[in-house]
Amino acid sequence: MADIEMLVRRQRAYFETGKTKDVSWRIGALQTLKREIGKREAQIEVALQADLKKSGFETYMCEVGMVLSELSHMIRHLRGYAKDRTVATPLAQFHAKSFTSAQPYGVTLVMSPWNYPFMLALEPVIGAIAAGNCVVIKPSAYAPHTSAAIAELIKGCFAPHFVAVVEGGREENTQLLEQKFDFIFFTGSVNVGKLVMKKAAEHVTPVCLELGGKSPCIVDETANLKLAARRIVFGKFLNLGQTCVAPDYLFVHASVKDRLLKEIQKCIHQQFGAHPLENTDYGRIVNEKHFTRLGRLLDGADVKIGGKYHTETLQIEPTVVDHVSPADPLMQEEIFGPILPVMTYHNLSEVISYVTRHDRPLALYLFTRSRSHEKQILKYCSFGGGCINDTIIHLATSNMGFGGVGASGMGSYHGKESFELFSHRRSIVKKYNWIDLPIRYQPYTAWKRTLLELFLR
Repeated sequence: MADIEMLVRRQRAYFETGKTKDVSWRIGALQTLKREIGKREAQIEVALQADLKKSGFETYMCEVGMVLSELSHMIRHLRGYAKDRTVATPLAQFHAKSFTSAQPYGVTLVMSPWNYPFMLALEPVIGAIAAGNCVVIKPSAYAPHTSAAIAELIKGCFAPHFVAVVEGGREENTQLLEQKFDFIFFTGSVNVGKLVMKKAAEHVTPVCLELGGKSPCIVDETANLKLAARRIVFGKFLNLGQTCVAPDYLFVHASVKDRLLKEIQKCIHQQFGAHPLENTDYGRIVNEKHFTRLGRLLDGADVKIGGKYHTETLQIEPTVVDHVSPADPLMQEEIFGPILPVMTYHNLSEVISYVTRHDRPLALYLFTRSRSHEKQILKYCSFGGGCINDTIIHLATSNMGFGGVGASGMGSYHGKESFELFSHRRSIVKKYNWIDLPIRYQPYTAWKRTLLELFLR
């Protein structure tokens, strides 16, 4: 506890020197981070292989490459993001200039999960540095090799009074949440997110919560089934379904369900081979606890595709479960694994009713060629973000924010949204001295009231 308290105190003292407020200095820090990641790609790949059995291709596509892309975007655009923004001044405040100015919060905490342990730790850190903050990073203990790689990377880039890594488990999490930070960014489960928000409230600390939930994938009767199946299989079984925006369940029109499931089976074979558990690029469940949890969800289920597993390697085949009802165990919690439950519908209003009656999901995916169906889903269903005729890719851009709504989270980041998230934007009026309208000063008179109404209506 004493070490963590001292770390936060030192970062606060460094922030108060004003060094991090220089935009050129921030760009230099981001360039240093980008350069060091490039040097350590091999070590990062080894760490992710050890923690999650991620292939080198997937590590670059979903972790390292995403971070490098975000760094490039931020380095390129940071000067523009950091500029003051002039806004219109009301006539009643004549003569003056109005503008907003972005200021860093101060000392920030980034708590990251285990499923994409490199990318989900570093991407928010990029926004925090870009906005001019000091940062304490808490990687997940469930991905210890990646946690150690991140600690080594950050140590090679920055002094700990600017950016530091605190490794460990629940005890370190608890100690960190006892400190007074100026902003907390958390990615993880809903239950832990609630705890983070509760602890932050004690210090009136703003938070960004990137959580999860049961993200629906809807396939209507007009969809291109071959393409839908290919993209659903990619999005659902990437990282063995251990993705916060993975399609959690499939809602398919009854008239096309059988054909879609046949296409999904073909695509699983095409993407993972006839024996996915023998595929060297197929990952594993993060630990025995989650492997056992997923196994319980399959008890008594009508497994249509897959279902095999290896206890020794903590692997489960891409699995599709048919004839699922809303009351089944598979529909009571976020699955976070390679299991896809299938429900059917006959009218789109059934889907809309189901989605809107439950917690708002982090993502929603719709496969359709009907403009009318697309409009209905977007109008009536609330969700963090999503895709029409694809899955997952909406988060793979620095040009749009990514975040949840309601139980799936609060706050949005990536690109400009990250800069704004880690900044407080001050509103400032600069009043000129050559004229001072007397209208606001007492004594109040009828002619002043007339002028006031003229200005404000």
